[in-house]
Amino acid sequence: MTALTDRAGAPAGELVDRLRAHARDYHSAHPFHLRMNAGTLTPDQIRGWVANRFAYQEAIPVKDAAILSNCPDVTVRRRWIRRITDHDGAPDDTGPEQSGGIEAWLRLGEACGLTRAEILDHRHLQPGVRFAVDAYVTFARTKPWVEAVASSLTELFAPDLMAERLAAFEKYYTWIEPDGLQYFRNRLFQAPRDSEHALEVVVEHCRTAEQQDAAVAALSFKCDVLWAIMDAIDHAYT
Repeated sequence: MTALTDRAGAPAGELVDRLRAHARDYHSAHPFHLRMNAGTLTPDQIRGWVANRFAYQEAIPVKDAAILSNCPDVTVRRRWIRRITDHDGAPDDTGPEQSGGIEAWLRLGEACGLTRAEILDHRHLQPGVRFAVDAYVTFARTKPWVEAVASSLTELFAPDLMAERLAAFEKYYTWIEPDGLQYFRNRLFQAPRDSEHALEVVVEHCRTAEQQDAAVAALSFKCDVLWAIMDAIDHAYT
């Protein structure tokens, strides 16, 4: 990505560095994820993670719709709306590569031995996961739209996690049908595209120290949300 600059031509690298520094707080370092990538989780633990994580997957397009509803910038809206179809899918989508992320996650659940019904009705959903997901959607609805955009920048760190996770599943969890892993493959190219746009928006609109601090705090909040989700899952299934 080309170097980002503010309107005065000064480098925006300091803000970008502060945002990227949150990689250390990303849930890729959570003990549950470390055990997952080491291949030590049981089938029941994998299924518990998949079933609970679905609540977050379902909430992503709702969160993005909330950002759109608060965003006055038509150029941002025109690009941001793609995130919704990426997860909800579109009426003419066909095949695993084109169907939305929610459908891809349901197929992951089926590949793990869950039924669609038990994923969709949230019978396995832990209260802590529900609370964290609801908090994230509320944040996107009620905070200034640029802060909500900044909270999405955990996508900066997602490709590395997805690549490591995909390799771990293919190596250690061979009992899972390979076609069920399409969600991870899709995010390898969707997350870099989305994070590049979100980073451009944040740098463009966060000019003052106060605005930049708010953007960094928003990303910190999102990291806490993802970590809290993993804490709840870890407590329930370990």
